[in-house]
Amino acid sequence: MGSSTLSAHARRLGGALEPVIGQVYFAPECHERYVELGFGPSPGEFNGVAGPDGPAYFTSRGSLLGQVPGQVVAAAFGVFNPDVVVPSVAHGWTLTDASTICAARDAGALAHLERHLGADPAGLAAVGDALEHAAASVRVEGRALTAGITALPVPDHPFGRVFRFGDLLREFRGDSHIASWVTADLDAVEIGLLTELYWGLPLRSYARTRGWSGEQFDAGEESLRSKGLIDDAGFTDAGRQLRERVETDTDRQMASVVASFGDDLDEVLTVLEAWGTAVRAGHGYPASGPHDLARTR
Repeated sequence: MGSSTLSAHARRLGGALEPVIGQVYFAPECHERYVELGFGPSPGEFNGVAGPDGPAYFTSRGSLLGQVPGQVVAAAFGVFNPDVVVPSVAHGWTLTDASTICAARDAGALAHLERHLGADPAGLAAVGDALEHAAASVRVEGRALTAGITALPVPDHPFGRVFRFGDLLREFRGDSHIASWVTADLDAVEIGLLTELYWGLPLRSYARTRGWSGEQFDAGEESLRSKGLIDDAGFTDAGRQLRERVETDTDRQMASVVASFGDDLDEVLTVLEAWGTAVRAGHGYPASGPHDLARTR
């Protein structure tokens, strides 16, 4: 498979999984369960989608790693300001433990999917089979969140395999992406700024949701300018090439996953994309993804 074809398939897979799995962070069913554990409620909606409470988000997703300190969660997530993550997780562990909030996370996500897609949508068993097979192909070296998910049982629910193995593949791409930008000698603020330009967003728009200060953005922009990656007009040629290389390096790490689907890839992606459209239509995930989040502040 050529590199351009691999990238097209890998990015389509990532886009298809995102609303079906990433809905866990916006699901009212999850937020309600976190409130029962003592966390704050959703701080509000944007375009009809319920945003997550910060400590609940960091603690629930961090529970995939076990009951670890916030420093470990910040390192695994990669792109968030540790000054925000560490106290959020410390607070979270005063309210609950990893197994309890992880169970709440699963239950909320599964209930949310069932509400939007029904109890037994067409293709459910086949997609579950394909995602489970693909998940078996991943390598977990250096991929903390991916490895954490492999230690979790599959929920006893019609969507259990789709959510568990889809979450694993989503985090696998995320872990691989971090490896790519770290290898490119970028830090968390720098990759956030470059990604905004890559997505066609203004600087300091989406990246603000990652908790960085104005001073940290100033330092990040100055560093990118000193490296010749941005100028007053945005990307330099070198900057655009480097940011694309980070993405293609990420795609390359997805090769075994893409290959595992074989001739069923298009059929699986078509089903996932239809499900994602339904979740978005029901305000279960941002309609425009990061572009919606960039407008919230």
